[in-house]
Amino acid sequence: MTAVIAIGALSGLGRGEAAYEPGAAGERARTVLGPDAGLEAQGLVGARSARVPIATTTPDRATGLLLDVLDQCTAQLDALDLDWRRLRLGLSLGTSSGGMDAAETWLRARHAGRSSSSDLVERATYFAPFMAAVEHLDVSLTRRTQVVTACASSTIALGRAKRWLDLDLCDLVLAGGYDGLGMFVAAGFGALRALAKQTPQPFRVGRDGMSLAEGAAVLALARPGLAPARFFITGYGASVDAVHITAPDREAGGLRRAGAAALGEAACARERVDLVSAHGTATAFNDAAEAKAIHALAADAVVHPFKAQIGHTLGAAGALELLAAARAIERQVAPAAVGDAPIDPAAEVSLLSRAERRTLDAGLKLSAAFGGVAAALAFERTPPAVAKTTPKVVRARAAVFVDAVDRPELARATGLALDRIARIDELGQLALAAAASLVASVGRDALDDAGVVAGYGLATLDTNARYLTRLLDKGPRWVDPRLFPATSPNAGAGHIAIAYGLTGPNFAVCRGLDGAVEALQAGVEVVASGDAPRMVVVAADDDGPASRDWYAAVAPDVAHARGAVAILLEAGDDGVPVGLHEVATTAAAGQLSLRRWWDEVAE
Repeated sequence: MTAVIAIGALSGLGRGEAAYEPGAAGERARTVLGPDAGLEAQGLVGARSARVPIATTTPDRATGLLLDVLDQCTAQLDALDLDWRRLRLGLSLGTSSGGMDAAETWLRARHAGRSSSSDLVERATYFAPFMAAVEHLDVSLTRRTQVVTACASSTIALGRAKRWLDLDLCDLVLAGGYDGLGMFVAAGFGALRALAKQTPQPFRVGRDGMSLAEGAAVLALARPGLAPARFFITGYGASVDAVHITAPDREAGGLRRAGAAALGEAACARERVDLVSAHGTATAFNDAAEAKAIHALAADAVVHPFKAQIGHTLGAAGALELLAAARAIERQVAPAAVGDAPIDPAAEVSLLSRAERRTLDAGLKLSAAFGGVAAALAFERTPPAVAKTTPKVVRARAAVFVDAVDRPELARATGLALDRIARIDELGQLALAAAASLVASVGRDALDDAGVVAGYGLATLDTNARYLTRLLDKGPRWVDPRLFPATSPNAGAGHIAIAYGLTGPNFAVCRGLDGAVEALQAGVEVVASGDAPRMVVVAADDDGPASRDWYAAVAPDVAHARGAVAILLEAGDDGVPVGLHEVATTAAAGQLSLRRWWDEVAE
């Protein structure tokens, strides 16, 4: 069980508590979504969004939002007189696009043949805002991670922070998510036909999609008793559909498994769930699938689709939506949902046109993402009794390495059609080839009930450059809808889950160039905490032209190379023991660092 003791938040609704205000009793749901002149000026016709109404002094918007919410949260911790900086501290953040603002600026200049400052190039990564946050906090961190799993990122980041406390790895964790908003992401969702032409109306007849937004939220998590709690996170679950990279499982298998795991840990029966904070994208298939999951998990609960009020804040969505639902429970007010249209007959959910006074004790937050990823958090206003976690012993059973992809051989090994393999981006092919090599080594049965965690050096930088080239050459209406999902760093993990039917926790991490060993640590934590009996850890780097240019400008002495690694972790007695301690990093980036680690421990 985890107590939330301090909060920093920003959304289109405002700063602090205003950012996650769900509305008072008797009120209709307030929405701040409207036309986005900036995106319109760049050619995205009909663009709607919600921007955060503050100015930032940082070089990019995402970093400014993140540092602001960190300052809010740490100011509240200072007011609690905890001497919190002397505790074992963790930082667990989630983002969908990280430093994409700087990356887009650099890649545009690169595409035009113009040079850029080394400072701009250095900031053009998923992990640049995270590293700025570490520097800004100026504290000793026992644990740190950045989840880069699209729209489920902050929900998974909060779940991982909870696990650090459960495993007694930290005393206090700052956890949440952030994202700015730019043309790169907006054009991609437009190409997928996921953007609304009107105010989003989740679960209602006539819904036509979502509106994007920017935002950030950071919660201070601790075990109960350290300080007065705002509310309690009592359960966490993660899974994956293992069906399709962008389309949901029509039966919502991933969301059902994730939600059931969270409620099971919280020892919370479905009848006790009073409020569900929905993912609620207002897209036809996602809403229909999620409604089935909600009906199975908490059929009588009021559903709150907060995205229709503040927009889809991407990497911050899970955290901000959790805060709004927890605020509703604190006030004992069931919040209203945006929209006047009838509820879709196929969506058996309870939506309120006006907020109502009700007894609310327990809630469930659901999140979904590209790759079929699903994550859930159970939360309550009073502290229940929850059993203590006993860490399991984790061992690395096998490791494999690949340096190139033979597409016909990969098609044969996975059973996927050759043309389908060809449609996967190069980074995803490398990750899938490593997984196929691992299966050939240990057998498919050895991966039963496994999850997948992916780690990188520069993540999808080269894929991003290819995607942006078409955007610049042809305009936002003509970006490649097949390539856009591949710009999410968890796509490779999703392809592995789909190919082998792996439905355990599925996510990607990238806190810096040591993202590969970060993934190893994450996999160990998942198995040690009992969230999965085994995990496939995969690290991949395609090391294309954009990556090589980045290293040349920023880190010329750091070893890097094209290739991939896959390691099987499991609880048991066979293999190389891997403890919960931090894995030492080397002077190599990405998958090379994991290869060197294996060479050392396997000797």
